[in-house]
Amino acid sequence: MGNKQTIFTAQQLDAYQDCTYFTRKEILRLFYRYRDLAPQLVPLDYTNYPDVKLPYELIGSMPELKDNPFRQRIAEVFSEDGEGNMTLDDFLDMFSVLSEMAPRDLKAYYAFKIYDLEKTLNKLTRNELTEDEVRMVCEKVIDEADLDNDGRLSLEDFQHMIVRAPDFLR
Repeated sequence: MGNKQTIFTAQQLDAYQDCTYFTRKEILRLFYRYRDLAPQLVPLDYTNYPDVKLPYELIGSMPELKDNPFRQRIAEVFSEDGEGNMTLDDFLDMFSVLSEMAPRDLKAYYAFKIYDLEKTLNKLTRNELTEDEVRMVCEKVIDEADLDNDGRLSLEDFQHMIVRAPDFLR
């Protein structure tokens, strides 16, 4: 009976539940996914808040990201160091925002950050997009979403566009 492995304290699990859209069971499942990426680096005991950060190369190789042309940028946006190397907290944040339970405006905010390659978090311009990205973010959609007709998408413009195109976030 006393042999059960303790990964997190009850307080840690409560905190993770409070700041994500996950249940305790889902948090534990994601912890094991994180640990499976590098079992030699990620301890089974997180009660002492170990300082562990998995390199982008491991994060970018996950099935959810490996075929995504924005995988590097997604990892950078969700990593505290801005380079795509992720702590468990970063990992949980990323999956939380990408989950079905996250509100649409939060998804739009992070989608904007991912497309904001110049990292201005202010305006998204066509000059920031490669040819492949231009295909993904159609010029006609950008023009239609530009509410103030200044030739750029503000966060408000982008959020307005996302609300009108619910399939964009699926």
